[in-house]
Amino acid sequence: MGTGFVVAVGIGFAVLGAASERLASVWPPDEAQHRPAGPRTGILAILAGCAGAAVAWRAGLPWWASAVYLALLAAMVVLAATDLEQRRLPHVVLYPLVAGSLLFVPFNPALDPPNALIGAGVAVAFLGVTGLFIAGGVAAGDLYLVVPIGLLSGWPDVFTAVFTGALLSALAGIGLIVTRRAGLHSYIPFGPFLVAGLVIALTADPGLLGAVAGTHA
Repeated sequence: MGTGFVVAVGIGFAVLGAASERLASVWPPDEAQHRPAGPRTGILAILAGCAGAAVAWRAGLPWWASAVYLALLAAMVVLAATDLEQRRLPHVVLYPLVAGSLLFVPFNPALDPPNALIGAGVAVAFLGVTGLFIAGGVAAGDLYLVVPIGLLSGWPDVFTAVFTGALLSALAGIGLIVTRRAGLHSYIPFGPFLVAGLVIALTADPGLLGAVAGTHA
């Protein structure tokens, strides 16, 4: 898995990011806005491409394990786009993501099962307690989403994932308030920031996904 693989994954995730943003504008249909393509389409394509490429570059796991990480991340890209557009995390994507992450735990060469399970438990507990101090609380979908995030980052890297996501969400909220695009009580989707936190956690710890792919002979 060298440079060519990283580039291919980056391009694939960029296409996925743009396609997910377009999908979110029409599905789920009950709250679809049918919004035309715009700057958000390009931004999501760039961010998704960078996320996929970063994980592929960092991963030094067996090819099948790296593929599982990327497949689960791809599902999170779809959820992030839908959360941004419709303020929701569709169960038809969320539940298989949680199930797939749980099934991967016994086979994941990057994490011992106890570390993965503790990571998930800590993530749910931390986000649940944090929601008590946030106006409007934390959406149930976010509590489901942190389960795979905890399972994939494990203990103690789950703190990096969730804390970074919370920090990015807070900074985005401040920016929206300053620019008067949101108010103090406006709901800001948390899902995309949690996914960003996971990507940062996966790439920040040099031991979490093994050696950098590009360093392999």
